[in-house]
Amino acid sequence: MDTTDKQKKKPPQKPKAVNTAWVSLITVISFALSVVMSYISNEALASAGTILSFAVLLLFIALGIVFDMIGVASTSATEKEFHSMAAHRVRGAREAVWMVRNAEKVSSICNDVVGDICGIISGATGALIVAHITSGVSAGLKVAVSLLITGLVSALTIGGKAAGKGIAVMCSGKVLALCGRVLSVLPLKLDNRK
Repeated sequence: MDTTDKQKKKPPQKPKAVNTAWVSLITVISFALSVVMSYISNEALASAGTILSFAVLLLFIALGIVFDMIGVASTSATEKEFHSMAAHRVRGAREAVWMVRNAEKVSSICNDVVGDICGIISGATGALIVAHITSGVSAGLKVAVSLLITGLVSALTIGGKAAGKGIAVMCSGKVLALCGRVLSVLPLKLDNRK
């Protein structure tokens, strides 16, 4: 029996369930993004009043919703809709194809990394707003304001993401085309092979 027969009889290898290199990279990215976003949030809120604190809170909630939409769109879209655009050299089409081909990674970064960090920071910002509003008031009022702000943050985040997911699924091509255009002007090198 020659070596070619031996190679043919080998069972096909299954892909690894956990890509340790990707997990390591995403962990480092998560840490770095979390530190940077927390620092920006803390600096913006250090001497901010209640209104500016609310603006920062809404910004982080909106950021979480937008990135959640991008993650969902990347898993909903198909490559086919961008091939014609890429053939005609439409700006952002190659990047959109890359996002579809790497939907698992794009979804992980957008939904898990950025989405979770925005959720944590918006929770911390909400706590800071409660502290601003309730300084020098009774304990009962503190609890009521705390519950109100927590409920507001949760409702805006969950409601916004629910609406965003519907838009992302129905308009996945448009969402990724826009993201592709943004990525095309950034100094990133995306490999379209996978």
